[in-house]
Amino acid sequence: MLNLMEINTLENDTGKVVRVLLVDDEDSFRNAIARRLERRNMVVSQAPDGTSCLEYLGANEADVVVLDMNMPGMSGIDTFKAINKYHPGLQVIFLTGNAAITEGVEGIKAGAFDYLSKPIEIDHLAGKIRQAWELKRLEAAREQDKIFRRRLEKRMIHTQRLASLGTMSTGIAHEINNPLAIIKESAGFMRMVLEGAGQIPEKEMLFKGLDKIEKSVDRARRITHQLLGYVRKHGHELTPVDIRQLTEDTVVLIKQKTQAKKVSVQWDIAPKEPMLMYTDPFQVRQVLINLLENAVDAVETGGQIRLSLTRKDQSVCLQVRDNGSGIAPENIEKIFDPFFTTKPNVSENESGTGLGLFVVHKIMTGLSGSIHVESEPGHGATFSICLPEWHSE
Repeated sequence: MLNLMEINTLENDTGKVVRVLLVDDEDSFRNAIARRLERRNMVVSQAPDGTSCLEYLGANEADVVVLDMNMPGMSGIDTFKAINKYHPGLQVIFLTGNAAITEGVEGIKAGAFDYLSKPIEIDHLAGKIRQAWELKRLEAAREQDKIFRRRLEKRMIHTQRLASLGTMSTGIAHEINNPLAIIKESAGFMRMVLEGAGQIPEKEMLFKGLDKIEKSVDRARRITHQLLGYVRKHGHELTPVDIRQLTEDTVVLIKQKTQAKKVSVQWDIAPKEPMLMYTDPFQVRQVLINLLENAVDAVETGGQIRLSLTRKDQSVCLQVRDNGSGIAPENIEKIFDPFFTTKPNVSENESGTGLGLFVVHKIMTGLSGSIHVESEPGHGATFSICLPEWHSE
């Protein structure tokens, strides 16, 4: 059992409490040192051996450990190694009864902050404790600074990517749309000629080729449309909307796609009454179409999509759950990035543009909503969106 003495929780001259764990097998020495340190505005806890020390640190926090090197059972060095392994960054000051410097140097080499020889001069020990505590604070501050810098750099890179995308998108989209229109028109003319032509051996093959051309043009147009939609700045058209009806209408819009794969769309919770909210129906419909089409793409033929619609904390929440192959853990945080797609490039009309979920995330942010995804490989994915019942610009 630990003899924990946390008395006089006073603050030092910097306004912060220094929490000291004193570890020594000599009860009288330990108690005397603890009392003197407490008079110097430190909070002192005690442990009689290495095992008790590790037990204490497993359940409590300390700033500095004052550790006797020569204890029965687990030695001071072994205790220090365990502290260093399970509590990195915790500063340790060794106490040794040997006037020779051999043991103290051994502790310093192991990574301890410092060592003192018994008998202890209390002010010297208190000074070392404060120095060790300051070092711990500085190292923690440096680590926080590193984390902050990494996050800032990541955010700057992301911002630069989005800025570059916005600058390039308009020009690229307009430059591509003109030749796409010519290709589409030419393909339509060739189809008309073929339909009026007689029987030729290559006719079916030519029709298949035209199908691929037209589908590729449609896909390219979708990409340019999404690019332009991203960079366009326009206000939301806010109106009263029955989200239940809007969801049902959107399911009907993608009916051809669900029927082609024999995918069933079912309600887990089907609201019996209208669920009114004040939002932009066009933007919300685009979100729903993207989520539902992604779910259809994710499932195998004969798969299943389940929808649920609920009210929660003055918000309306919709879940789109599929029983597809799921999303790999390493891709979860990437799926809302521009041009990232998990869809294979296996055909001209089915491969992903990598902009659908990016646009969805942008729309949800603009409508003061949120989107969240949960997935486990082999067990499908669930996309959850929540929108405030009353959105104001």
